[in-house]
Amino acid sequence: MWSACLRYFFMLLLFGAAAAVRREIKAVIADIVKQPFRWILWSCVGFGGFYASLCFASTFGASWFSAAAWEITIVAGILLTPLFGAPVPGRNLALSSLILIGIFLLQYNGTETMTARSMAICLAATLIAAFCYPLGNRKMMVLCGDRLGTLQRIFGMTLCSMPVWIPLAICADIRTGAPSGGQMLKSFLVALFSGLVATTLFFHATDLAKTDMRELALVEAAQCGEVIFTLLGGIWILGDSVPSPMGLAGIGLIVGGMILGSILTPRAG
Repeated sequence: MWSACLRYFFMLLLFGAAAAVRREIKAVIADIVKQPFRWILWSCVGFGGFYASLCFASTFGASWFSAAAWEITIVAGILLTPLFGAPVPGRNLALSSLILIGIFLLQYNGTETMTARSMAICLAATLIAAFCYPLGNRKMMVLCGDRLGTLQRIFGMTLCSMPVWIPLAICADIRTGAPSGGQMLKSFLVALFSGLVATTLFFHATDLAKTDMRELALVEAAQCGEVIFTLLGGIWILGDSVPSPMGLAGIGLIVGGMILGSILTPRAG
C-alpha cells in the first residue's frame, strides 16, 4: 500500500513544483473544474487502477513475473482501440503478440518457483493494471485535447487520482504504521525516474502519436524494451545468469517485433 501511495504523493510534489515554475497550475485547475467527474474517473483508472493493481500483484509473484506479465499492456492498448472509434490495427496486434510471446519465453523458466495460486492472482491483478493504464491515458488525451501540455496533463491526473491514494494511505497507516525512511527514499526515486522522467517521456510520445492509432500502438509497444534493459542490467550489475536458449529466442522475438513494427507501420502524412 505504501509503495503505491508514496510514488504518487511524491509525483504530486514533483509535478506540482514543475507546474508552479511554469505557471501552469491555474490552467490545469480551471480545466478540472469544468469536467471534474471525467478528470477524477479516468485519472483514478489510469493511475490508481494501474499502480495499485501492479503493486498488489507484486506481493503475490516474483518481480520478474510481474514485470513480464505487465507487458500485456502493449496488446491491451490495441484491443481498446474500438472504444475510440477506430478499428483494431491487425498488423500491430500481430507484431505486439509476437513481442509478448518473446517476453514469456524469456521469463518461462522462472515460473517453476511460483505456486499456481500466486501465479493466478499475480496475473489477474497485472491484467487489470495492463488495461487501466492505456485506457486512462487515452481517455485523458481525448478529454484534454490540445488545451493542456504533457506536464499539465500528468500533474492534473496525479492530483485527481488522490481519491485512490489518500484512503489507501490511511489503510496502510492503520495496518503497519508509518513507512520507513528506506521505503520513502526508494519510493521517491521511483517517483523521480519512473514518474517524472519515464511517464513524461511516454505521455509526450503518445501525445505525438494520438492522431494515428497504428503509431500509438507502436509507441505503446516500445514499453517492452524495459525487459531487455532490465535483463542486461541484471547481468552486468547484479551478476545474473545469461538466459537459456529459450530465453535468447525470446529476446530475438522482442527485438524483431520492435524492428518490424517500426519498419512496417506507415507514417501519417
